[in-house]
Amino acid sequence: MFNEKKILAVIPARGGSKGIPHKNIVDLCGKPLIVYSIEAGKKSRYIDYVMVSTDDEEIAKVAEQYGAEIPFMRPTDLASDTAKTIDAIIHAITELRKKGECFDVLVLLQPTAPLRNFEDVDKAIETFFSNNCFSLVSVSEVDDHPVLIRSIEEGKLKSLLNVSSTCRRQDMPKYYKVNGCIYINSINELTLNTSFNDNVIPYRMEKSHSVDIDELCDLYLAEYYLRKNSK
Repeated sequence: MFNEKKILAVIPARGGSKGIPHKNIVDLCGKPLIVYSIEAGKKSRYIDYVMVSTDDEEIAKVAEQYGAEIPFMRPTDLASDTAKTIDAIIHAITELRKKGECFDVLVLLQPTAPLRNFEDVDKAIETFFSNNCFSLVSVSEVDDHPVLIRSIEEGKLKSLLNVSSTCRRQDMPKYYKVNGCIYINSINELTLNTSFNDNVIPYRMEKSHSVDIDELCDLYLAEYYLRKNSK
């Protein structure tokens, strides 16, 4: 709880995964991937309830083993390749209300972000409240600067930005990308049209905390950082 507001953390983890089979519970340094997000939520000073929204019995079993709540299973139609995260979130909030569990603030933690820790979560929550509860999203500085990115149109290169690229790299303006680690919203403002990636307030994270597991190479990178930080 923060400022008398009850905070719900939802970790959406469907069973289907094309890049890495059963990705959400793949082993990473001796623990299932989803566990890192569960621990970040459970260790937070402010989060009141950590639940996993899943359609998969094996994921549910692992999540419960590590202390997350599984108050109900996610319907199959909300766990397809085309299903939107907001649909699963609205379902979770609606079903919790039916059980008498009501919350003021949503913290969405993607299970594919194992390097985001509870300190990141708590600082993001503090940032959210210090900005009058405007929606928040975690970001990290981009590696590939958009000043140097080109598209190809009719066989010719076209700049993405109308900015000179002749300046030194260290003099280029900083740009950030949504890194998928933390999203925070007031629950009463959520609708089926909510786009979490379009949240307003930035919470800046170190790139070393921002690895998103999509392919095997991401898993190896996350393992590198976890082993490096444990020394």
